[in-house]
Amino acid sequence: MCKFYSVTKGQQAIRDVGNAMRDTTGHLPAMQGVFQDYAEPVVRTGADGVRELVKARWGMPSPVFAL
Repeated sequence: MCKFYSVTKGQQAIRDVGNAMRDTTGHLPAMQGVFQDYAEPVVRTGADGVRELVKARWGMPSPVFAL
C-alpha cells in the first residue's frame, strides 16, 4: 500500500470535496506518498457533528495480538 496514494491538491480542494466546515491541520503541504499508520489528512465528523479536516493516523485495525 505504500506510495499508492498521494495528496496533490490543496487544503481548500480537500475541504470542498469532503464538505469539511472546520480545518485543524494548519499548513498542509503536498505529499508524494501517503502511508498507513502515519498522520495524514482525513475528513471526519467531529464529536459535535461538524465535518472537519484533521491529521490522523489511519489504516487497518491492529490485530489483538499486536496491541
